[in-house]
Amino acid sequence: MKSPNPSDNQSDPIVFCGSALLVVLIILVAHYSYETRLKFMAPTSQVLLKESSNVRTIILNRPKQLNALSLEMVSRLLELFHAYEEDPNVKLIIMKGEGRAFCAGGDVAAVVHDINKGSWKLGAKFFSIEFTLNYLMATYAKPQVSLLRGIVMGGGAGVSVHGRFRVATDNSVFAMPETELGLFPDVGASYYLSRLPGFFGEYVGLTCARLDGAEMLACGLATHFVPLEKLHLLEDALCKANTGDQKIICSIINEFSGAPKLKEKSQYFRLKTINRCFSQRTVEDIISAIEKEASKNMDDWISWTIKSLKKASPTSLKISLRSIREGRLQGVGQCLIREYRMVCTVMRGEFSRDFFEGCRALLLDKDKNPKWEPSKLELVSDHMVDQYFVALDDEDWEDLKLPARSNLPSHAIAKL
Repeated sequence: MKSPNPSDNQSDPIVFCGSALLVVLIILVAHYSYETRLKFMAPTSQVLLKESSNVRTIILNRPKQLNALSLEMVSRLLELFHAYEEDPNVKLIIMKGEGRAFCAGGDVAAVVHDINKGSWKLGAKFFSIEFTLNYLMATYAKPQVSLLRGIVMGGGAGVSVHGRFRVATDNSVFAMPETELGLFPDVGASYYLSRLPGFFGEYVGLTCARLDGAEMLACGLATHFVPLEKLHLLEDALCKANTGDQKIICSIINEFSGAPKLKEKSQYFRLKTINRCFSQRTVEDIISAIEKEASKNMDDWISWTIKSLKKASPTSLKISLRSIREGRLQGVGQCLIREYRMVCTVMRGEFSRDFFEGCRALLLDKDKNPKWEPSKLELVSDHMVDQYFVALDDEDWEDLKLPARSNLPSHAIAKL
């Protein structure tokens, strides 16, 4: 492309006027409040906003896609959270989803489509923005209340679990389904799964187990449980209170909260068995331990657990287990930087194409019969796993650069 010549502008009054107008616009926008600046950002119908005094309600609005996060959505959310943090007129953020889901995750089918159209780096752009958003939420000084009605999966967990208040309800369904797709629990999951009781996080991350609202509350993924019929009353009360005081917000949510009973066959009652099996060092050892349990007392849950592990991508299982184990010793920022390395390696497809095969089998062709390669756990060597945890050998690639965060209150860095 030809470099612009300054003399060209001098001879073209249209270009000169356009440049002058742009300068004036920049100067004007710089003097507006952050709230007003949002009006200059490109609006999107995929993210709706509702204002009530000092409360901002963000509504994920792709109900037909179960509010799966698009590049447009994560970009807009990142803009909003940056702007709201610096705006003194914003004290509280409420997040919810339109329709029957909070958020079913990132729109990975669109990511795969973009990669197939061009380069894996198109997918890297989506994950870079999404992970930066996750980090901002995890270190946010202002309270975020997420109303978790319906499905909360993958990327949907990333835009809620990192916030201060997570309100589950009667129809909440949580899962990290990535190993079924040839991926791994990302969006900071190696941070929050590793901080669940015992080895419940390894169990949830490897088996793609679905948790209901009561189980979410029991394990700590949710901070509160509010019956579905009271959820709109809670939202109204929070808007009416118009406060960012954490204690007042918590007391308001408590007024509407209940103590749900775990179902008789809840998997959370199997925590002792989960700890015994999922504390093993390798995926092979985990499966062996579960099969040993099966030889003593085979039941539906043990059978399902074995089946879930054996149908998942062997590569995904191994990198997921290592990721969660490393997450136990890392902060949320370190986890996201490492997960970005991992997801870029996955999209590059040099060591395994399981992510593309999983998306084909489950999301595109929907034959639910992925052909994993390598096809067995024993064929996934430690050396292969190591490659997902090192910086990529690509001169145009760089590690995830997270925004600097300083002078944060303690509650902004210790939400789990």
